[in-house]
Amino acid sequence: MRLLVTGAAGFIGTNYVRHVLAHHPDDRITAYDKLTYAGNPDNLKGLDADPRFSFVQGDICDAGLLEAVLPGHDAVVNFAAESHVDRSILQAGEFVRTNVLGTNTILDVARRLEIPRFLHVSTDETYGSIPSGSFRESDALTPSSPYSASKAGADLLAHAYWVTFRCPVVVTRSSNNFGPYQFPEKMIPLFITNILEDKPVPVYGDGLNVRDWIYVEDNCAALDLVLREGAPGSIYNIGAGDELTNLELTRRVLRLLGKPESLISHVTDRPGHDRRYSVDTTKVRALGWRPRWTFDAALAATVEWYRAHRGWWEPLRAGSARVIEQDLETPDAD
Repeated sequence: MRLLVTGAAGFIGTNYVRHVLAHHPDDRITAYDKLTYAGNPDNLKGLDADPRFSFVQGDICDAGLLEAVLPGHDAVVNFAAESHVDRSILQAGEFVRTNVLGTNTILDVARRLEIPRFLHVSTDETYGSIPSGSFRESDALTPSSPYSASKAGADLLAHAYWVTFRCPVVVTRSSNNFGPYQFPEKMIPLFITNILEDKPVPVYGDGLNVRDWIYVEDNCAALDLVLREGAPGSIYNIGAGDELTNLELTRRVLRLLGKPESLISHVTDRPGHDRRYSVDTTKVRALGWRPRWTFDAALAATVEWYRAHRGWWEPLRAGSARVIEQDLETPDAD
């Protein structure tokens, strides 16, 4: 199979590209990425030596470039998105452009070129908050932030392309991912890197917001399975069922790094901050997927990865164009 993977230099995209190359020796990948601040070419370092891998720098809003690149591919896997909730509150227009217009652009090009498979990668945040129980794929979307609203809009476009044009689109909605190569503005890598530098870890509000965490390797395995075996026109929730409050997660990271809870700093809560996310994963499990990692083992592995890769994350924190502390001092768990 020949795949075009958009957003391939981002966190999940990078891990997915590596997963496919490791598990499907006959597959070929075209990695497509605009290389914005979170699209880091260092994430793909070493892959250019693999003849099955090629890279194209491009915007998913650029229909002309997509029309030139996409012919001959068997599938599109669309990770390309603006994904930081706090940034979406400050700059909603960029999220609408990339997440809605960009998704429509690549869907339309794939439709006209009759690409056989299209996996649109989305998020459990499109459902909004749920006080108890878990969202099913058929539940209504009630997004709370400009980010999640833009992703919900993209999901609906993907569904519309199936209903109207019978484009073979499949949508996934994953819970909170963590693991290697995650840009250090997100909660877990931000907290790990802060703690490694003996800096405070900022926790929103009372810290009792609940998230379901999934290790990125497990998510990539589920995504790959859905791409190959999911039913066109279907939606699949992906989550490991590891629900933790943000405060408990913070304490676990501190314990792994041997640091005191006095580093916790409660900060003003985010506007419209969802209280709890949870998704029912019956459908994807029916395809044969199960998470392989326990949360504790995955968190320990993630901590060790950031400890061992200071040369990867230190420039991201220090670079003047990418400084997190300038305007985004609070963590984005989502």
